[in-house]
Amino acid sequence: MESIGRYRIISELGKGATATVYLCHDPESDRQVAVKLIQFGQDSTAMSRRMRKLFQNEGMVSQRMNHPNIVRVFDAVVEDDYAYLAMEYIKGCSLEDFIRVDKLMPMHRVIGIIFKCCMALDSAYRQGIVHRDIKPANIMIDENDEPKIADFGLALNLSKNMDRDSTFIMGVGSPAYMSPEQIKGYQLNQKTDLYSLGVVLFQLLTGRLPFRASNQATLIYRIINTDAPKITALNPNLPDPLDPIIRKSLEKDLYSRYKNGAEFAKDLSTVRFQILDEDDTELDKRHFEILRKLEFFTEFENIEIWEVLRVAIWREIAPKVTIIREGEHNKMFGLIVSGYAEVSIEGKVLCRLGPGEVLGEVAYLHPTSDLRHATVVTLEPVLFVEINASALSLSSEELMERMRNTLLGRMINRMREVNKIAAAQGLPAVEPGTASLSAPVCLSPTGGLDMELSPM
Repeated sequence: MESIGRYRIISELGKGATATVYLCHDPESDRQVAVKLIQFGQDSTAMSRRMRKLFQNEGMVSQRMNHPNIVRVFDAVVEDDYAYLAMEYIKGCSLEDFIRVDKLMPMHRVIGIIFKCCMALDSAYRQGIVHRDIKPANIMIDENDEPKIADFGLALNLSKNMDRDSTFIMGVGSPAYMSPEQIKGYQLNQKTDLYSLGVVLFQLLTGRLPFRASNQATLIYRIINTDAPKITALNPNLPDPLDPIIRKSLEKDLYSRYKNGAEFAKDLSTVRFQILDEDDTELDKRHFEILRKLEFFTEFENIEIWEVLRVAIWREIAPKVTIIREGEHNKMFGLIVSGYAEVSIEGKVLCRLGPGEVLGEVAYLHPTSDLRHATVVTLEPVLFVEINASALSLSSEELMERMRNTLLGRMINRMREVNKIAAAQGLPAVEPGTASLSAPVCLSPTGGLDMELSPM
């Protein structure tokens, strides 16, 4: 084959039992994409019908997802004899490469990756989607160590009528990572994905699964009836605070398990701070120290700054690059660490901002509109910390409140400065009288409207 649809094949990336994935070039967007191809009719008619449904489901569900830690799907085509998905090409590997005991990641990397996966699954659930097949093979890691959740073929669309939805197939998933309720065929929600993610976390930290058996029947029995061992018992070098987090993620009782990904991520961020303090990981520590010294973060707790680091993107931006453009719609905001940028409105300079200043906070704070009313262009090389607004929305309530209050304080101070500038260009003010609001004021002594103002 030389092409799949409009996509020119460059090489084969991998082959599974039902599909082959190719690296392709998309001439319309001039970018490389991964194309998953499946041929129908090679198995039984029933199997082909089932695979067609699963493939249609993956295309439909994946195209609804818009999160930096979920693999994007650009195109989905289903024909009589074959079907394919054109997806974001991830230069990297899956977490399967890091589940062997001699290939384990450092703890801080594991916690950071699972933290972001928690937020991605929360985003999917807010769209009414439960993945149902979270496992290491379905979590890709790109060159920047960013996780990307893939393969929504088995996803459950909660917005559909399950009595009519033929893609709702009970018992789907990989048994070792399935929750007790999934094995039993009960109604599913986000908590089943969080359970599976807890299994992945356990495996990445220890190099083994929490439940193991020589046959599937015994494995299922243990998942339903037995407790997982403590990870500190398997590896004494792991910190004790991880035990209750993993125990809560693997709770068999749904009411005791994490209620959402944000709650799971919040606990992980606490442990991540402790682990970083112990591991002295250079890059994260350097970034933490940079943020800690900025005046903007003066009132932030250390743990809140670590949470910010988990949802921040550090960008080195060249001169004369537009960071924010008038008329665009987005809620991106961030801080200048070094360098200067110019703010303008309709081609007229408003001000210049330097280290420690915030960009884009008005659209982020606005309750109903994300329209940009100003343009920001770099004047020289700028180090910019972009804060992912959607990811921030899944952070702890404490961080959200602190961030809102700090941004509002900054915005009010800027408004006061603008008022001073405007007043300097204004007409002379009316000469103030001797009366003030601290004393009673009586109007219209001849019998008209009387009004009295006094201190509260």
